[in-house]
Amino acid sequence: MDAFTQQAWKRLRRNKGAVAGLAVISMALVIAVFAYVLAPDGTSFANRMVLEIGGQRPGFSVHMLSLQQSHAPEKEGFFHRLIYGETAADVMVPVKSWRFSNDSIIVDKYVDEATTAPERYSLAEVLYGRDSTIADPRAAKALVEKEHLRRKTFRLGTDKFGRDILSRLMVGTRVSLSVGCIAVLISLTIGILLGAIAGYFRGAADEAVMWLINVIWSMPTLLLVFAITLALGKGFWQVFIAVGLTMWVSVARIIRGQVMGLRELQFVEATRALGYGHTRTIVRHILPNILGPVMVVAAGNFATAIVVEAGLSFLGVGVQPPQPSWGLMIKENYNFIITHNPLLALAPGLAIMLLVLAFNLLGNGLRDALDVRGKI
Repeated sequence: MDAFTQQAWKRLRRNKGAVAGLAVISMALVIAVFAYVLAPDGTSFANRMVLEIGGQRPGFSVHMLSLQQSHAPEKEGFFHRLIYGETAADVMVPVKSWRFSNDSIIVDKYVDEATTAPERYSLAEVLYGRDSTIADPRAAKALVEKEHLRRKTFRLGTDKFGRDILSRLMVGTRVSLSVGCIAVLISLTIGILLGAIAGYFRGAADEAVMWLINVIWSMPTLLLVFAITLALGKGFWQVFIAVGLTMWVSVARIIRGQVMGLRELQFVEATRALGYGHTRTIVRHILPNILGPVMVVAAGNFATAIVVEAGLSFLGVGVQPPQPSWGLMIKENYNFIITHNPLLALAPGLAIMLLVLAFNLLGNGLRDALDVRGKI
């Protein structure tokens, strides 16, 4: 680590806002990677629906009776569950009370503001997913009470389909960070390439690149994203490409200005005198000297990509159900804002605000830390 990098890191650590933003981003990254391990609902997309408990407030708690499926899915490996979640091997039934009768369990189902007749399940149906003979009813009752009757608390409540909001919020972190990461990579790749060509070669190359930038910039960003999304189709990966292809113009303008300022300096003239090719001069000698502005604009574009993805999902042209996205969660639950449970829509909105604020704080901190004119 050279002296400049050490001084920049020291300045960044002294910036409390940047450190707080970096901490939030690090926590979001951990949640995104281990979402299915940390989430209360570890099923794929956190999509376990229990319609009887839909639209409940934060802190809602109820006993759940787990009914084993007759054809239980094969047990997945740890890495498969880490990436895709687990396949539900049981059906959850919310219950108010229960009692055992011979080789059966009789439950009063939880139904909000309604009463239903008690329902009977054989112990074999609960344990094995099919009717069969129970050799030891007493041991079966103990096993049902221990393993299949548990009190479950929903920390942030449930949506209208009875899905756990906290779990979907955690899994949705993957979408926001993935869109930001891929979109920034796409925008940086295109922006650095075109900006470096325009700034280094100038002349006709500069005019052509600037004409393209002005044409793209004259179009409203959201409408351009709509057009690209509708052309590529709705879906997870299409959002990455659509957002990335609309964010490169600002990168290209910044890189163009930086390269123009550096190409006349003595060390670049020395590379020409030594006979180095244009590609080596740009890649080995110019681009490493503009990493500071690139990192700052990358942090800003990351925040922009998160907001754009949330807007696309809210409008229905982004991530599609049942995959959780913060924007999609707001769309599904915004009606609750003026009713009895506004947190269903406010929770993903607050998550978007917090993560965008974290990237903006980090970007501001990087700008100050990498300023060579700043105080050491």
